[in-house]
Amino acid sequence: MTASVIAGRPNRRRIRKGRVALHAFLITMSVVWLWPLAWALLNALRPLSDTIKNGSWSWPTTLNLNNFINGFQQANLGYYYLNTLIVVVPAVLIVLLVASLVAFALTRVRSRVNLFLLLMFTAGNLLPPQVIIVPLYYIFNWIPLPSAVADNGRLYDQYIGIILIHVVFQMGFCIFVLSNYMRTLPKELNEAALVDGASLFRTFRSVILPLCAPALAALGTLEFTFIYNDFFWALLLMKTGSKRPITSALNNLQGQFFTDQNVLAAVALMVAVPTIIVYIALQRHFIRGLTLGSTKG
Repeated sequence: MTASVIAGRPNRRRIRKGRVALHAFLITMSVVWLWPLAWALLNALRPLSDTIKNGSWSWPTTLNLNNFINGFQQANLGYYYLNTLIVVVPAVLIVLLVASLVAFALTRVRSRVNLFLLLMFTAGNLLPPQVIIVPLYYIFNWIPLPSAVADNGRLYDQYIGIILIHVVFQMGFCIFVLSNYMRTLPKELNEAALVDGASLFRTFRSVILPLCAPALAALGTLEFTFIYNDFFWALLLMKTGSKRPITSALNNLQGQFFTDQNVLAAVALMVAVPTIIVYIALQRHFIRGLTLGSTKG
């Protein structure tokens, strides 16, 4: 066997070591991420008496679903699920619609201010929400609203206020992602639509928007998770406890002198179910949205 033939062959031993190291890293990271969930599930299935007797890190002697049943009733999860959907669904739809319109204008309509506007939207993502807590609180108490929209005549302690604050803070990220995605689409699509007599909005609705379905699905999954898991804005801008989203239901289970950690673990797992369902439903589009548009051509 000549040296040139040996040099032309890949180093199988080197490739095998690299794959082993990669799989070892992936398995390690999977265990690190799944261990808290496994520990929460184990404690959610065991009675509190067993935890007190043997400790949280022992193997349970009894497994049942009593903590899930009791937690669902104590936290009133059905009511708080509805509260959360009232906020999450409109917020996600408004964010995706407005962000796609803005991204279309920034990438398909020629203007000297497009780059400046994109930089402004992107820079908005770098602003910590904690910086504007005080002025935002005063604004929400100062802006008047009709009684048909808000029962107290202001944005504070209203669902519409929480929806708007999520739309504002998630808009920059969605515009940044969608504008980068739309740049990968051929501009000839716009020119062909204009030649056929389509208006600018018709081009957006019938040509560009359907092609952005993977990116919209990926953003929809992320935005649903972000907004669904929010506790900060609901705690700050919601006074009435019965209006708060489901994340506050976990806080309601913590007593002043005693907290049933097993019930709390069960409720935490049930709270996470909707985000898992959304991801499973949009998994194929979510993965395509993360890969498509990463390179041109």
